[in-house]
Amino acid sequence: MDSSALVKRYLPELGSHWVANLTDQQNEHIINIAEVTQVEVAAALAARQRAPDGISRQLRDSAVNILAQHCKLEYNLVAMSPYVIDRAVNLTQRYRLRGYDAVQLATALVVNAVLFAANNTALIFVTADKDLLKAAKAEGLTAENPNNYL
Repeated sequence: MDSSALVKRYLPELGSHWVANLTDQQNEHIINIAEVTQVEVAAALAARQRAPDGISRQLRDSAVNILAQHCKLEYNLVAMSPYVIDRAVNLTQRYRLRGYDAVQLATALVVNAVLFAANNTALIFVTADKDLLKAAKAEGLTAENPNNYL
């Protein structure tokens, strides 16, 4: 799950209910995120607080704290290894991706390869970013856009 999708767990917007269901621990989904995702989601929460008619500082702080707890207890954080970086650099040359979007996709591709090697079910990459969604599908990943769900 990339940051554009994960932020929907912490801010009400299109696709939030779908993401809440996906991340509900009772559903027993394994949520893999790149380590940098925590920073990106925290930055999105801060941006929403600073925006005109944005969320309150108290709501922002609460959401950042819950995010930190989830990162410790509920998500599988994937380290940004040299292999992930090399893969991300390559992806930036082939697709219209920002730097950390390429890291998100590279992380998903690496995790998917590990799952494949262990004969496990392939992952589903979740992103609300259209360019990232297109690149993920071009790389052979099954991908979902939470904006397609209420």
